[in-house]
Amino acid sequence: MAAAPFIVREAALDDPVDARAVVDLVDGYAREAMHGGRPLPGDVRRALVPGLAAHPTGFVLLAWQGDEPVGIAVCFRGFSTWSARPLLNLHDLAVVPSRRRAGIGRRLLAAVEERARALGCCRITLEVRGDNRVAQGLYRSVGFVGGAGAPGEALGGRPEQTFFWEKPLP
Repeated sequence: MAAAPFIVREAALDDPVDARAVVDLVDGYAREAMHGGRPLPGDVRRALVPGLAAHPTGFVLLAWQGDEPVGIAVCFRGFSTWSARPLLNLHDLAVVPSRRRAGIGRRLLAAVEERARALGCCRITLEVRGDNRVAQGLYRSVGFVGGAGAPGEALGGRPEQTFFWEKPLP
């Protein structure tokens, strides 16, 4: 039996179902060894959605497979003084482990790019750990560049060191 198709839509942070999905997805991401291996503290769990809702430039995209939240992208608009245009920072991108390699991350990235273009952004920025080769491969495959130089260059430094990547949007 094939898995149900997934959809990506903006989270309604005032909706209890979406709010719970945001907290659970970010908490699951935090629990992964690469991202600290610990659950979000209770005060962070309680403050996360109200904080996101109050942030004037943020938005959250959720991927759903049926009634199950399976992915998240948390984004914030910024401004490039060098381009005199807005930019979009992808702060978090996560897909639940059991649904990885099914195109969900790629679809979330496409939705982020679609929103960035609608906002007139000059680029999308993100940070990625030097040892997160899977994420780097995904980002590279959709046009991001970064790391310690040209794509594919040896990163050096600590494995957990983060690197700035970007995707120009002409």
